[in-house]
Amino acid sequence: MLKKLRQGLWNYHNVALIVLMPLLLLPLPLVFRQKEAECAFVLLLMATYWMTEVIPLSMTAMLPAILFPLFGVMKSSAVAKEYFKDFHFLLIGVICLATSIEKWGLHRRIALRLVTLVGVNPAWLILGFMSGCAFISMWVQNISAVTMVMPIVEAVLQQIMKAKAECAGKDNPCLQLDGSKSNKQSRKKKKLMEKKYYQDLMMCKAMCIGIAYSSSIGGITTLPGTSPNLIFSEYLNQIYPDCNSINFGNWLMLCLPISVIMLLLTWIWLYWLFIGSDFRFLCRRGGEHTEKEKAARKVIEDEYKSLGPMSSQEIFTGAVFLVMVALWLTRSPGFIPGWASLFPHQKGYITDATVSLLLGFLFFIVPAYGPSRKYESMISWKEFQASMPWKVALLVGGGFALAEGTKESGLSLWVAELLTPLGFLPVLATITIACIIVTTITEVASNAATITIFLPILSPLAEAIHVNPLYVLIPSTLCTSFSFLLPVSNPPNAVVFAYGHVSIMDMVKAGLGVNVIGLLSVLLAVATWGVPLFSLNTYPDWAPVLPEFNSTAP
Repeated sequence: MLKKLRQGLWNYHNVALIVLMPLLLLPLPLVFRQKEAECAFVLLLMATYWMTEVIPLSMTAMLPAILFPLFGVMKSSAVAKEYFKDFHFLLIGVICLATSIEKWGLHRRIALRLVTLVGVNPAWLILGFMSGCAFISMWVQNISAVTMVMPIVEAVLQQIMKAKAECAGKDNPCLQLDGSKSNKQSRKKKKLMEKKYYQDLMMCKAMCIGIAYSSSIGGITTLPGTSPNLIFSEYLNQIYPDCNSINFGNWLMLCLPISVIMLLLTWIWLYWLFIGSDFRFLCRRGGEHTEKEKAARKVIEDEYKSLGPMSSQEIFTGAVFLVMVALWLTRSPGFIPGWASLFPHQKGYITDATVSLLLGFLFFIVPAYGPSRKYESMISWKEFQASMPWKVALLVGGGFALAEGTKESGLSLWVAELLTPLGFLPVLATITIACIIVTTITEVASNAATITIFLPILSPLAEAIHVNPLYVLIPSTLCTSFSFLLPVSNPPNAVVFAYGHVSIMDMVKAGLGVNVIGLLSVLLAVATWGVPLFSLNTYPDWAPVLPEFNSTAP
């Protein structure tokens, strides 16, 4: 009877948490009866539901639309406006491009070409696949990049294992000798084969984990590369409307070096952890190839040949991609007038979302085939809809509504007063603490939910200690993408784990090192080339000045 009761309680533990959390937090609005306390109730309830995922993330994001009007924090019509922003238009355009890239196979051509450039030595092969996945994830969702690259990786790994088995079969006839010498050689050969099998297994682990991690590393490079970057950008536009410091170009200038440093150090770390400490391969690129390397080269060459010549659809998609990047980079570079200055009477009207949506719109107009075939656009609505992350779109909308609620209720000001004592710490120490907390939380909560929770907390912190908000928000945003420890930490990890080459402990060991690499790389960036890029050492005019708080200059 007790066993059945325990089983029943466990089966409904989600329902228990859903009911108990509001009851535990209810004293906040009932006792204090202030707008700040009512908004804090909503924030803490959403944070709990987001981290435990007892309710779908996108539905938890609907809570401000229900609770803010009931508490009198915001009108329902005002809350509704927060759920669709400039961010969503940027996302729609990027997903149109990503859908076309995936539909016409341009991603496979890019990934295979990058792999062939670095060679088929196991170490270089790992770097090639990591580079290809990182580059693709700069422009599409991280999960999409992994699902595009992993089938190619799996085919190469299977072929390597097959070549190893065939090589072992060819070597066996040489061991048909008599006497104790034969037994000794047989045992020696068996140990050697076991060692080589172990090495191949470790290479599989390193390559698969490298693919998962490189998607997250590549995603931070561009603003549309991953959800936290886009959420941060739109949050900045919402809370600091006069801030024009962040655009595609200077974000790329900050984060591209971070990604390159992280990618190379992660590659070396994974090689050392799983394969060994012999780095002499860095000095030798030529020489005779082993059976494994020949097998890998054959698979990659066959895969590339199977793509055939570049199709007109791929050429158009690639051209749109290049034009989109060029327009993003030159819209408002900062150091020179961009093409947006050609519209002087509409200053601030044109954003990266305008470019993204305009070029994304083309994919629904331009015919995929010539006049000899029935008209069909480059992508269909059904294909776009299958790729569009509606869950993320709603989740982000809920985050924007929550951020606006904290501002309207005065909760952000109250948090700023509470965090003022941190002004006595060195600025870099404060940033490091924030990054460590965010990196820890993002291992057990979704990246988008984590950054949505922390942005309304960290921006008042920066204002309270009189530090440029970008100094705190940029590194925290980047660290939100460093969810490397567990298969459940983010979708790319889960996809790679499902292939069966990696254990949870493999990912934990590797992830701890990559988390440290990522944290140090980000801190290095914001303490060096990030300072002149965003004027991080000065408190900006677009941020509110709170004279009653203690101030600290970085």
